[in-house]
Amino acid sequence: MESIRLISINPDVNIGGKQRFTLIAGPCAIENERMCLETAETLQSICRELSIQLVFKSSFDKANRSSILAPRGVGLQEGLRILEKVKNDLGLPIVTDVHEAWQCKTVAEVADMLQIPAFLSRQTDLLVAAAETNRVVNVKKGQFMAPWDMKNVIKKMEEAGNEKLLLCERGSSFGYNNLIVDMTGLVEMRSYGYPVVFDATHAVQKPGGQGTSTGGNREMVPPLMRAALAIGVDGIFAEVHPDPDRAFSDGPNQLHLHQVKSILAKAIEIDDIVKQ
Repeated sequence: MESIRLISINPDVNIGGKQRFTLIAGPCAIENERMCLETAETLQSICRELSIQLVFKSSFDKANRSSILAPRGVGLQEGLRILEKVKNDLGLPIVTDVHEAWQCKTVAEVADMLQIPAFLSRQTDLLVAAAETNRVVNVKKGQFMAPWDMKNVIKKMEEAGNEKLLLCERGSSFGYNNLIVDMTGLVEMRSYGYPVVFDATHAVQKPGGQGTSTGGNREMVPPLMRAALAIGVDGIFAEVHPDPDRAFSDGPNQLHLHQVKSILAKAIEIDDIVKQ
């Protein structure tokens, strides 16, 4: 296997090296405190049983929405309060999206990891501001970018003094309202030496596929997840919701919380073979 650096997200959770994949998971958007806490607690219990390291993810704002009428979340202040409660009550590391450079410093006061959305992965000021927080930064490869274009992202981060970087694949644009995943791109990005995360739920999106909202096909999440783990990725990103069909956003591609355990149990069988 390639020599992949091990990156510490907090004192108890790492990603990379030759260890079992790390899971980054949670509801797409923060809808309320209770749902976030209950989802995080369930995910934590599942991951403890399966010996998977967990980073909890949810977004305080979904700035990229198909419709101006679509719900976006609870906002920065309330979102960080809820994420901090999850972090303190459960002891889980936290990751959330940042959309503008000015948000990075504030978000880094709570989050252990900052996430750059795919559509913003070429925004130099945002990447530099995230790097300067000295937090781990998960950069999602833009749907419009080739895998080798991520070398420029790496250079921007390194020049800003931060090598705590994850590269995330979430599919590439393929005609109207459709994405495909090029598994060879995972191999290419891993060759750069940084941990690679596969975003299994956004990879099955159909952007704008329902007119005023995004469609998707969650049934394709488990096979794509297993395929990426067969390549040898270091992390799996999955949006998970107790009732996806009623979610604020990304309902069609989010996983049902009650199905996550069985999906992960099969996933680690593949990962164990590859990582041995």
